[in-house]
Amino acid sequence: MAAALPPLRYADALPRSADLVVIGGGIVGVATAFFAARAGLTTVVLEKRPALCTLTTPVSTGAFRLQFDNPEEIALVREGVDLFERFAEVAELPGYDVGLCQQGYLFCTTDEAGMKRQQAWVSMQHGWGLTDVELLPGDEVRYRFPHIAPTVLQARYRAKDGWLKPKALTMGYARASGATFCLETPATGFVKQGDRVVGVETTRGTIGCQHVVLAAGPFSGVVAKLAGLDLVVRPRRRMKLVIPELPDIPAYSPMTIDEETIAHWRPALRGAYALFTDPSTPVSDPVDNVTPDAQFAFDLLSPSSPRSLARISPFWNQVWEKGEPDWVLQAGQYEYTPDHRPYLGPSAVPGLSLNCGYSGHGIMASAGGSRLTVDALLGRVDPAANPFRPDREIAERPLDIL
Repeated sequence: MAAALPPLRYADALPRSADLVVIGGGIVGVATAFFAARAGLTTVVLEKRPALCTLTTPVSTGAFRLQFDNPEEIALVREGVDLFERFAEVAELPGYDVGLCQQGYLFCTTDEAGMKRQQAWVSMQHGWGLTDVELLPGDEVRYRFPHIAPTVLQARYRAKDGWLKPKALTMGYARASGATFCLETPATGFVKQGDRVVGVETTRGTIGCQHVVLAAGPFSGVVAKLAGLDLVVRPRRRMKLVIPELPDIPAYSPMTIDEETIAHWRPALRGAYALFTDPSTPVSDPVDNVTPDAQFAFDLLSPSSPRSLARISPFWNQVWEKGEPDWVLQAGQYEYTPDHRPYLGPSAVPGLSLNCGYSGHGIMASAGGSRLTVDALLGRVDPAANPFRPDREIAERPLDIL
């Protein structure tokens, strides 16, 4: 039987001061509070909505992987996975369950160019020490995963990639942090002494602090401007198709990705989550309520669509033909940076640090990124050794990379 959980500390009134104020109560902001507590900082988290973890975090699929195209992000996410695997122990929450499920990530390709690209990626990953990524010929893919189409020529696979429950992880971070949470408390400005931030103005008053961490997801650019910081954060709408109670879904399946279209799905809710990234989606202003578009579901489910899930998993054709499953769409925003890497650490405004810009990888990188942010603001990290520092040299990357 699990031990009783420590209560969350919600404040009726805004505290007068704290060592650290975190702006944003999604998974990244709350993870920041968790690591701040481990560093000995008293922390207050400001969240403008009536509850934690209600904007972009719950719209995610909760997935994590180490199959990146660079060693820096591999290391950042690996740190998180190491924590996820023993979260109850590290967080000192006996028996706490974050819903960890390691069924793998399977990237499938249907053309020879994709095969060559996969071979190059796996070779690089092995060279960076990620030696448990497998390169599987088509017949081997279908032997292990019978739902894969004959047109799949090859796949790259890592068995220990997977997913978890984002809300459970967020609330675990919150309970273990001992932080004070102020709901319905948006940041409206900053207090400065000279050019240094020494407090945060809110709708409920002002709180003084030594440090501020901005973890406001798609709203990070808007809040940064209140401090005089021009932050390049580009919100784009992203949607998720939720199909609960779908017996056709192989429960054993990994996250299954069509590498040519980036359409992908995974088991969830005795059914599936499914989604794709559309590189043509325009940049938009951040909003609290993102409107989904039914065409997104048709693009994934209709066999006539070039992004059909049935391209690599033919059983989706039968799902469409039967027309029986209930489905719902969820929509949120990714906050993209030009190079799709987060901003982690002190900004150009003294006293203001950044933990944002995860470009769709906030769940999987929340632990490593937040630990690095706290260490950086405390001066425990040489800026030159931080590949995600906000003042790094940034090169644009295309949006068609998962």
